Amino acid sequence: MRLDFLDWSIIALYFAFNVAVGLYYKGRASRNTAEFFLSGRNVPWWLAGTSMVATTFAADTPLVVTGLVAKNGIAGNWLWWNLLASGMLTVFFYARLWRRAGVMTDIEFSELRYAGPPAAFLRGFRALYLGLLINCIILGWVNLAMAKILELVFTISKGEALWIVVGLIVLTSAISTLSGLWGVLVTDLFQFVIKMGMVIVLAIVAVKAVGGIEAMKTKLVASGRGSALGFVPEIGSVWMPMLTFFVYIAVNWWATWYPGAEPGGGGYVAQRMLSAKDEKHSLLATLWFNIAHYAVRPWPWILVALASLILFPGLKDPETGYIRVMIDYLPSSLRGLMVAAFAAAFMSTIATQLNWGASYLVNDFYRRFVRRDAGEPHYVLASRLATALLTVISAAVAFRIESIGGAWKLLIITGAGTGAVLLLRWYWWRINAWSEVSAMITAFVVSVLLQTVGGLDSDLPLDFARIVLVTVAVTTVVWLVVTYTTRPESDATLVAFYRRTRPSRLGWGPVAARAPDVRPSTDGLANLLDWVAGCVLVYGALFGVGKLLLHETRPGILMLGLSAIAGAVIYRDLSRRGWRTVVE
Repeated sequence: MRLDFLDWSIIALYFAFNVAVGLYYKGRASRNTAEFFLSGRNVPWWLAGTSMVATTFAADTPLVVTGLVAKNGIAGNWLWWNLLASGMLTVFFYARLWRRAGVMTDIEFSELRYAGPPAAFLRGFRALYLGLLINCIILGWVNLAMAKILELVFTISKGEALWIVVGLIVLTSAISTLSGLWGVLVTDLFQFVIKMGMVIVLAIVAVKAVGGIEAMKTKLVASGRGSALGFVPEIGSVWMPMLTFFVYIAVNWWATWYPGAEPGGGGYVAQRMLSAKDEKHSLLATLWFNIAHYAVRPWPWILVALASLILFPGLKDPETGYIRVMIDYLPSSLRGLMVAAFAAAFMSTIATQLNWGASYLVNDFYRRFVRRDAGEPHYVLASRLATALLTVISAAVAFRIESIGGAWKLLIITGAGTGAVLLLRWYWWRINAWSEVSAMITAFVVSVLLQTVGGLDSDLPLDFARIVLVTVAVTTVVWLVVTYTTRPESDATLVAFYRRTRPSRLGWGPVAARAPDVRPSTDGLANLLDWVAGCVLVYGALFGVGKLLLHETRPGILMLGLSAIAGAVIYRDLSRRGWRTVVE
């Protein structure tokens, strides 16, 4: 793709703005680790929520969606659409609890909820496992996606593209180490506007290139791909049998740990909740994230993906269809902005993952187990060095990963079965540190054994479903047995946690009896109603907009009307709780 002087000027201005933001927030980030990792816990909901959206809007996401649509049609997106139910649980049942916890990271929670050597082991193990291993896998697939884009845009080899990616990582790392979370949040906002604007433009261009929506539908049917337009899989579908679909909608969302959709919240989502001004802003930030993530962003990607099936049929790597549409059909006047949009998508995710991963390595490992008595300047320096370490490792991982979608499934499979204990640890006093440890180890071991000794292939839909179901069942039995055969946490630890977070009395009866002065949360039924309404709100908007875009007006309007009613239910409940001024 040819870029002229104007294109390069736009790209240069984009990078200059990011560097300027890093320099502007350098002083604030250098004060202490609370500023570096949590922006002083003073972030408004709209900025925290938009940052979550920008982080999950990575360079890899449009490519993965294109690959899913090419292989399985629109309904292939249930691989991630099912996780909305988990996200809405976080909004209404956990966001306020996280903010009340007041920890630096979600891993620090381990020694707030539990105590003693098991809690310390859990904290240290998760810090290294998630901060290094899992985080670098995520960074690796994001790097791979950007390399694929650069390969096609500039007609270079994969190796050359990866070295350019390394340069972008170094630049992003430098900005992140300078500015801390404030810089990440502000650049995320700027980057999200660029990204969202350009993917909408590309969707319009792609649909026009195939002759419009009706022509696109006709051509897909004529090519034998008419089923790609379905929002749910057909009965007897080869790529998603009913068992697999059942696992997605009934099991996967609550039972499986996945970055950005952790049951009960975690990772960078928890980081944003912990950085919010108060628990109200924490809830609203997470609500806005889920609305934007599932209902606002997908359709521009999906429309380009559908168009790519017509414009570039039979691609060996269907994920590249998105980039090919951009190269061959985007007007030359917009190419610089589109390259900047992809750079924005890449950098926003990289910046968050580096900052979040460094918070684990420094706060939950180095500060906790290596150097406990140093001053804040020392830990800020350590945070910057940890960011640099992650930069180097993630660049190396990018040279090893071959499939983005495969990496997604790898994390879903290895995290299967851990979700229940992550959800219940807030609402059931009996869970202890060994419950979590046993769940993590069992889920990993069982899923690996099923794929090696058992010969199941996670790329095959039925095998994927069987792996998830067996792993969830075995893991649940193991952690429940471990919970009942090991000692509960001490009364002092449980009472201190109960006083600090004030969860529902249901499930904490014996502990609540020892702290009669604490007023626990009493909004359980209201939260449940809001959770249902939240799912209806987002799915109604997602499918309603999709139906309208595909010229199915009546069902589209009905679905959007249902979405609006659900939104009104949530707004009324939040107003009842005295949140009107925060919402408005």
